[in-house]
Order: sequence, then C-alpha cells, then structure tokens
Amino acid sequence: VDVYLTDIKYVSPSVSKKYSRAENYFDAASKAVLEMRRQQPEDIFENGLMKKGMIIRHLVLPGNVSQGIKMLDWVNDNLSNDTIISLMGQYMPCGKASEYPTINRKISRREYETVLSHAEMLGFENVYIQELDSSSEEFVPDFDLRGV
Repeated sequence: VDVYLTDIKYVSPSVSKKYSRAENYFDAASKAVLEMRRQQPEDIFENGLMKKGMIIRHLVLPGNVSQGIKMLDWVNDNLSNDTIISLMGQYMPCGKASEYPTINRKISRREYETVLSHAEMLGFENVYIQELDSSSEEFVPDFDLRGV
C-alpha cells in the first residue's frame, strides 16, 4: 500500500461501545495506524498528489468534541504533529442516530472550531478542514441497493 487513508473515530472505549458496539475500537485502530506509519514513514507528494504516506481522518461528532481532542493528543504523542490530519465536519445524522439524542444533530460551528483550535494549539500544520455546509442531505447517497 502506498497511501493509507484511515480513520480514528473514537478514543474512549465507552463511546466506541455506545455508538459502534466496539469497546476495543481504539486499541485496534491505534495499533493499525502505528503499523501504517511504520510501513509508510514519509508523506510524499508529486504535482499535488500524494504518492506515499498516510492521512488520518476524524469525523467530529456532535457532543463528542473530547474524542477529537483525545485523538489529536494521541497522534501528537505517538506520531508527530506533522502527521496529515483531516478533520471532517460533515456529520449528518442518519439511520439509528435518532436513538442517541447526543448525535441526532449536526455538529455546531463551536464544536468544530474547538477541535480545530486544539490542532492549532498542538502545532499541527497539515490539517484538511471542511466547510460545515458539507453536512447536507444532498451529499448523502441513496442506499436503496439499486444497481447492486
């Protein structure tokens, strides 16, 4: 694999258990990310395209700003603050989100900016960010299984 585009969604076991029924999510995800970095220790771009390396994505969830902060702290402590991070603000409540009032809404500008500010405070410079209007139903595909 030349380029890893990976996700770290949760750090806290209680949060990952609640929303994904995977209490050991971060244990597995963090080990995988460390292995990805071992395999691709350097981020290499040519003509604006990534040729080798790793990008860690984190979807900021409403009511869960602490997960983004903890994820950034972990990356800073275990990789470096020159790791490429994509902080996504596109969360759109769908499916069973209605069963969880905390995540049954879009994230607020304040929530997103809190995570962005933490990345800046830690000295991260390679951070992709999104406009919050990317959290729109027009970007949610139909999951009706037509054509499958």
